[in-house]
Amino acid sequence: MSNRTFAAVAFVVTIALIAASLTIDNAYFFTAAYGVLVFVILSSAWSILGGYTGYVNFGTPAFFALGAYTTVVLYNALKPPIFVGIVCGTAVASLAGLAVGYLTLRLRGVFFAIATLALAVMLLTFVVNWDYVGGARGAYVITTDPAPLGLPSWKHFLYVVIMILATVGIVVARLLERSKIGRGLAAIRDDELAAECAGVPTLRLKLLAATASCGLMGMAGTTYPYFYAYVEPQSVFNLSYAVNSIAMPMIGGMTSWVGPVIGAVLLGTLQQIVQVTISSNLNLLITGLLLVVFVTLAPNGILGWFDAWKRRRR
Repeated sequence: MSNRTFAAVAFVVTIALIAASLTIDNAYFFTAAYGVLVFVILSSAWSILGGYTGYVNFGTPAFFALGAYTTVVLYNALKPPIFVGIVCGTAVASLAGLAVGYLTLRLRGVFFAIATLALAVMLLTFVVNWDYVGGARGAYVITTDPAPLGLPSWKHFLYVVIMILATVGIVVARLLERSKIGRGLAAIRDDELAAECAGVPTLRLKLLAATASCGLMGMAGTTYPYFYAYVEPQSVFNLSYAVNSIAMPMIGGMTSWVGPVIGAVLLGTLQQIVQVTISSNLNLLITGLLLVVFVTLAPNGILGWFDAWKRRRR
């Protein structure tokens, strides 16, 4: 299936799911679905750099927070339509990813991972001391306008928005994987020195991957302030975003766009169930246990295990 056909099918399915949501009255469904879809975006975004290219990003909360706080800044200054915040937050996170990549991706090894971790710490310190966005107290983003599109609530509308954004993230991840860019990124992952000797523009491709990956992470955070109506540093710089964005592709399979989606849906749904039935404090414990299981029994994730099973059947 070509990328154009896949994009068309993906958006048709998205529209069908949005239409089906009109029959749902349970408000918690939209809260749970929103959380899972955010992780679909984050895991797909992380896999572009971590799975396709082999460069680990520990700074997911930093780029997620950039998207969220861009929305807060715009809300405090102008109160623009939500889509303006989405575009601006995505652009800010993309530029941050490009800047960090330009400074570190010229070097091989763990430098990019260390830089992204340092960026998260620096941004957290900056936000905590920035009174304009509420500092450590946090900031409210409350709108009293009726929900757009005639929907019954803002949570329902934001579910529609995050569904569309998740589809965009998946389409971008597949587009990169199935293009010449994806083949170049795979060559970098397998052997960067050999790829460079073969004429692959390694630095250019790594910068492109970093820009796309970090931009999608920022995009995932742009709707957060509207959905929860309140943002404080510890919520958007939460460790769970870093851990889950790595764990979900590892569980599903990192080298294909399908793996992060499978991992995000399975692990995200499990976490929502545990959060309702037991406690949200167990979410990271469950993630850690599943990582140990998959690293031990299926190091290539669910997709790798499925491929191995198909080969044995032949």
